[in-house]
Amino acid sequence: MTNKDFFAALEDLEREKGISKDVFINSLQTAISIAYKRHYGEASNILVKLNAEKAKIEIFTCKTVVEEVVTPESEISLEEAKTIKKSYKVGDEVLRPVDTKVFGRIAAQNAVQVLKNSLHQVERDITYSKYADKENELLVGVVSRVKEDGTIFVEIGKNQMEGILSPNEQIPGEKYRPGDKIKVLVKRVRDGSNGTQVVLSRANYMFIKRLFESEVPEIRAEIVQIKSIVREPGFRTKMAVYSTDPDIDAVGACVGNKGVRVNAIVSEIGGEKIDIIPWSNDVLDFIARSLSPAKVLIVQADEATKEAKVIVPDEKLSLAIGKEGQNARLAARLTGWKIDVKSYTAAMQSGMFEEDEVAGDE
Repeated sequence: MTNKDFFAALEDLEREKGISKDVFINSLQTAISIAYKRHYGEASNILVKLNAEKAKIEIFTCKTVVEEVVTPESEISLEEAKTIKKSYKVGDEVLRPVDTKVFGRIAAQNAVQVLKNSLHQVERDITYSKYADKENELLVGVVSRVKEDGTIFVEIGKNQMEGILSPNEQIPGEKYRPGDKIKVLVKRVRDGSNGTQVVLSRANYMFIKRLFESEVPEIRAEIVQIKSIVREPGFRTKMAVYSTDPDIDAVGACVGNKGVRVNAIVSEIGGEKIDIIPWSNDVLDFIARSLSPAKVLIVQADEATKEAKVIVPDEKLSLAIGKEGQNARLAARLTGWKIDVKSYTAAMQSGMFEEDEVAGDE
């Protein structure tokens, strides 16, 4: 390969790997320097000059002019230096070209190995920084393979980086095959000894949040804000929303005309239920809304303990609590309050509330 071909190859490397030509040249200079020192002595000083414009690669030994030589590999006597150029004085550096043929096959092989290691690290750094910036972003990838334990590998990005979607980050019941397109959240990016690992998720609550941001223009414009969101993947999500514009209904914006927006998201997550409720800075009101779709008769809250007692109609108790306590559990996480839900009859029998208290709120 000629020098011209070499520098042309650098252009291809920059395009294909995203590694800057300058980074490659710096790595090559370092690799040659390390290899030379290994072959000719650690004290040796060399300078590598790569001129991309002239397609030239030059290697020089670099020695300091001294009165008395102590380290021959890095020093040259004033007397010898003056035989090269009379103007040299103590402290000057003398550069002498190295014949690349003399450089040696072993030294060249060392340089190649050092260069490979260096570029591997550069490539890892580039990959890490590229995907670290995408944490909590929504991406569309292609399933490349599925392991027996259910782990899914997904190709993402232009360079087809392979991300990992483990079983506990998947929506229960979902099945994918190689070649399927899939939306994923970049949950975390790790830089380990085996390279960059991109951890993906469809089970995280941020996945739902990003889906709504992509589907609802008012959220992207920050007119509608998602104040709080909690999720039990595959079963139910609760989301509290607020509009900064009194003329725009936050819930309506998320639901869309005839439910088109929310239905698109529900379809993406396999039919998982989504409760969208209007956020309120009135704690009692917010707790009551959080138990949607159940109707609430009355709420009592203790600010000191962050505990709330809630009464619902007898026939709405199971709806308020939800299957295996899911609705009440999500409501508690959404509001940040411990919620004790009672039926009207149970509350009256226990003396939890006065009857006229509840009647006044119906």
